[in-house]
Amino acid sequence: MKKAFLQLHLSVFLAGFTGILGKLITMNEGLLVWYRLLFTAVTMYVLFRIQGKLKRLPLPAILRIGGTGCVVMLHWLFFYGSVKYANVSIAVVCFSLTSLFTAIFDPLINRRRFDKTEMLLSMLTLAGILLIFHFDTQYRTGIILGIFSSMFCALFTVFNKRLVVKYDTASITFYELGVGFVGLSLLMPFYLRAFPVESFLPSAMDLVYLLILAWFCTVLMYNLSMNALKKISAFTVNLCFNLEPLYSIILAFILFQENKLLQGGFYAGLGLILLSVVLQMLRVMRQHRRSVPSA
Repeated sequence: MKKAFLQLHLSVFLAGFTGILGKLITMNEGLLVWYRLLFTAVTMYVLFRIQGKLKRLPLPAILRIGGTGCVVMLHWLFFYGSVKYANVSIAVVCFSLTSLFTAIFDPLINRRRFDKTEMLLSMLTLAGILLIFHFDTQYRTGIILGIFSSMFCALFTVFNKRLVVKYDTASITFYELGVGFVGLSLLMPFYLRAFPVESFLPSAMDLVYLLILAWFCTVLMYNLSMNALKKISAFTVNLCFNLEPLYSIILAFILFQENKLLQGGFYAGLGLILLSVVLQMLRVMRQHRRSVPSA
């Protein structure tokens, strides 16, 4: 259990850089996600083939896993859209709403009872988002995109929870992002027609940032988080990922001076979100102590 929490928090730390890199990369969100998926899928194929971890799966299994990959592809599109239309701080705070969607989707999909405590804690996060939405009106488009991003992230985690029981982490990660890349490639002609760009190729610095995003903030992060899912509930994983805004916001304040662009409503909303995280972690620790037999 301790190893699982260590893996989880390391993956959260790496995730904290995804918004920063999204801001630094000058490409639009569609091309950014397309290149991220491409570099990640190629890297994992080579790495897992060398390690002998990549397994051939039957087509129905690939389609099932790939469907989840298309969900994470949509999560990334909306997340980076939120970064582009608002800023890093707004996007990562909206990501915290994932816990609310998980508390709703997990019982519905897995046919279990709704956890009242999970719902109440998630409502604190929702109240925080509403405070920001009300006061920082200039970022409403980015906030709406961020809410959709958190919804798809919650679905992705719940579906992944079911996949890790049947398949190994390496195969899941490769087929998810590989099929996600194929799905986005099919959409790209329509996307680029709606959102035309001057150049399809990344600049030298964009290429460096994209490789960092693929190798460290995708391959390594997703392997760590999915290993943690084997021991920790989907709700707790998503709620722990609410710590991601702390890392991203601090970096955004330092690198982009975003603290000069945000109003008091943002900090009040962030306070409610952090309160939700703290209360949930205390709850998890109390439950863990009860489950460990006394000496």
